Amino acid sequence: MSLQNNHNRQNWNQDWEFTKLWNAETGKPEFPEEKSNLVEFPHSNAALPYHYFTETEYSFRSGYRKKFIAEQAWEGKEVLLTIEAAAHVIEVFLNGQKLGSHEGGYTAYTLSLNDNLLLGQENELIFQVDSREELNIPPFGNVIDYMTYGGIYRNVYLEIKEKVWIADVYARAIPINIEEKDTEGQYPGRVESTVTLGSRETGDLPEGYTIRQKLAATSSDSTVESGKIFAGKFQSDKSLNGELVQKVTVKVNELKMTAPGIRLWSIDAPCLYILQTALYDGDTLMDEKETVIGFRRAEFQADGFYLNGEKIKIRGLNRHQSYPYVGYAMPEGVQAEDAVILKKELRVNAVRTSHYPQSQGFLDACDRLGLLVFTEIPGWQHIGDEAWKETACRQTEEMVLQYRNHPSIILWGVRINESQDDDDFYRKTNAIAHQLDPTRPTGGVRFLKKSHLLEDVYTYNDFVHTGRNQGADPKKEVTSDLSKAYLISEYNGHMFPTKAFDDEAHRTEHTLRHARVMDAYYGQEDIAGGFGWCMFDYNTHKDFGSGDAICYHGVMDMFRNPKQAAYVYASQEEGEAVLEISSAMNIGEYPGGAIGAVYAYTNADAVRMYKNNKFVKEFYPDRKEFPHLPHPPIKLDDFVGELLETQEGYERKKAEAIKEVLFAVAKYGQNSLPLLYKMKMLKLMLFQGMTFAEGMRLYYHYIGNWGGNVTTYRFEAVKSGRVVKSVLKEPVTKKVLQAIPGSPRLQKGNSYEAVSVRLRMTDQNGNLLPYYQEPLVLKVRGPVQLIGPAVISLKGGMGGTYLRTIGESGDIVLRVEGNDIEPVEVVIKVE
Repeated sequence: MSLQNNHNRQNWNQDWEFTKLWNAETGKPEFPEEKSNLVEFPHSNAALPYHYFTETEYSFRSGYRKKFIAEQAWEGKEVLLTIEAAAHVIEVFLNGQKLGSHEGGYTAYTLSLNDNLLLGQENELIFQVDSREELNIPPFGNVIDYMTYGGIYRNVYLEIKEKVWIADVYARAIPINIEEKDTEGQYPGRVESTVTLGSRETGDLPEGYTIRQKLAATSSDSTVESGKIFAGKFQSDKSLNGELVQKVTVKVNELKMTAPGIRLWSIDAPCLYILQTALYDGDTLMDEKETVIGFRRAEFQADGFYLNGEKIKIRGLNRHQSYPYVGYAMPEGVQAEDAVILKKELRVNAVRTSHYPQSQGFLDACDRLGLLVFTEIPGWQHIGDEAWKETACRQTEEMVLQYRNHPSIILWGVRINESQDDDDFYRKTNAIAHQLDPTRPTGGVRFLKKSHLLEDVYTYNDFVHTGRNQGADPKKEVTSDLSKAYLISEYNGHMFPTKAFDDEAHRTEHTLRHARVMDAYYGQEDIAGGFGWCMFDYNTHKDFGSGDAICYHGVMDMFRNPKQAAYVYASQEEGEAVLEISSAMNIGEYPGGAIGAVYAYTNADAVRMYKNNKFVKEFYPDRKEFPHLPHPPIKLDDFVGELLETQEGYERKKAEAIKEVLFAVAKYGQNSLPLLYKMKMLKLMLFQGMTFAEGMRLYYHYIGNWGGNVTTYRFEAVKSGRVVKSVLKEPVTKKVLQAIPGSPRLQKGNSYEAVSVRLRMTDQNGNLLPYYQEPLVLKVRGPVQLIGPAVISLKGGMGGTYLRTIGESGDIVLRVEGNDIEPVEVVIKVE
């Protein structure tokens, strides 16, 4: 039995007419007689600037129209149309007749076109999309701390089905006993599946329908491995009744994974399987569906989170699905890039999809990469009237039904983010999630301590840390039920907004605040973990942000370039060496020229510092301030080290005494020295033979560097006695532009494809130049379009752009030019 995914599916993303013209009298969009303004999905209803705009740019009603010939071969079949996301209410009209509508911009909508379809003739399909924020549906009704955008921003496709078809497959991949691992690391397991069939027939259907299933093991990159195929054939013991969608439950618990067994889905080895389901009428194939699944046991317990029996500390970040210039409207390839950045660059093990379900492409990537997901229903603080709540309940149902096969999802969020208690409402959402998916726990993000806990996990936004107090509250002070699990769903964020172009001290404090909160929840065994706010900066409403429509809360900028705080996350994992130094070592960056403490973020054992190629000191992780982190920041607070001994010839005791006074002068200033240090200075002069002139020479040579020779610093990360990475800080002699594509090649998929190109201005040693903001000119050639402006300026030394395909193969080239730099070109192959 050969099964292909997307059987009889036609992608319908191309050749749509788009209009912003709206007739207030008829309540309908107006299209020009001649085809014009053709667009392709994903589509944003407005081209947006980088910043300084409001929701009025996209908050309006618009229309999409497609004229098509319905094939005669569709006669007697079911024609299903799916819109994966339309922001935020869509009405569908076929040949002038309204077929249906859908409220909610974050889940898919499927409807039948059969009722008014003209076979063999031209048909007119119109989408009326309402993107206004005044709608009485979640997340609207009050202020919202994120832009909600407009348009049809995910894929649209058509499926041609037989008179009975597979509407849904819900698969539970169950490791029978995670203690029964064989010598090859495999386990016994089983799959239980619920197959939902669709039919337009009335009355009982004829006998003879069967469901056949196969389980194919795949590697993490979804290639089929031979020799690992398991098969089972199952006959339903029910006849199909005459409802539009019928449910036939087929339990496959006799399909036992014996030799060679199954491999578990985990963070480090996310093994995936494909459950292939086929519907037959006798020997005739009626429909088929592929469902990607993973065998894992994910459990929240009172003392934390367990995956496959192993306790794991969740270390994650929150993510919005938005992008510069186009809002939500990015194809799945770019959405999947975010999962790669989270897993491979930021090296977190989890993501929260704040504050709504996100694209299937992003979730698919999380499945492949082993990234844990906490996803939730749309909303932000506000709870509306009864009609509003009914819509939220439908959105809960849609979220669970559409996403429950993803092994990466470990928790359903069934409360409106940061809302007040509403027991009747939340009993309903909680029951919906448990009924539709009894395998996963529920949570609900709150800012309230001791809130009513109807869910399985108390998820709480802990913003207690202000820089000088505890990193997180203990569980017992927050949750109303100590017998249930506790998870921090947000921290930092608005408590310390940080721009990539803020001064060095501000960027360092931002980083240390993330480290302190992480250290706090790592140090408390009964906290399952936490999600920092947030992955990257994002556009927001006037009530929030910095007045330019941007919330600068991210550990990355909007183009996914890392700020300093990104490295404290990346350094918590083993593997490829990480070394980032918090300072450019420029005294003019600090008041009085006193740099103070510098931090190294690394997963190495130690960091060695060299000044002008002379060894200063070896530094070790700061376990005093960060006792619980896997890899604490390393505090570099001695820029003199052994130099007074090796270069000046002082014996150790005298050298340490001199250093103490020199550091005090740097900290307090010569004229404001506390009495203690004045006495120590006097002691050096009276009893150690130190002259004032000599002290001043040592200060300016080793501490102040005012008017001194050029100083270079080299930092080496040492792991198991070996240097694994080094960073060189010296005066800038050359500016080098780095252009980093999200992928070196693109393949045509369901729609146009796109790729990100991140831009960073660095010095000759690869160090970021955070205050470079000169204009850059972007030029493209080949089968490509530029998303966004052709002239940009970097912010914090960083920026980016996006390139989109136009349906042709060949090389696409981005050339970036500036007045004072060498041009750089990026070549991406389109296949």
